[in-house]
Amino acid sequence: MGCVCLMACTQTQQLADDVARRSAKAAVSEALVTRFPTVPEAAVTPFTDCIIDNSTAREIGEFAKDAVIGTSETTVSLIRGVLARSETQTCVARQGFAALTAA
Repeated sequence: MGCVCLMACTQTQQLADDVARRSAKAAVSEALVTRFPTVPEAAVTPFTDCIIDNSTAREIGEFAKDAVIGTSETTVSLIRGVLARSETQTCVARQGFAALTAA
């Protein structure tokens, strides 16, 4: 019985994480489109993926909250912080370039 409960808890947690990530992606995409005019339209999705993939759980929670209440300067600041990380910059350079050359 304990194993079944553990599996159910793990599945529930994974579902919650997936919902938070989808919501966070929506907020980050919106912020990129509306507040980062230098990001080409073709690169919004790859940039969003890189930002989410390099965000902490707390940051994803903040982005998910922004999907409900709307993006703000706090969202922009958080995005800038994640973009400043070397891992995010490497991802953006690789994925963003691929998106732009495929378009």
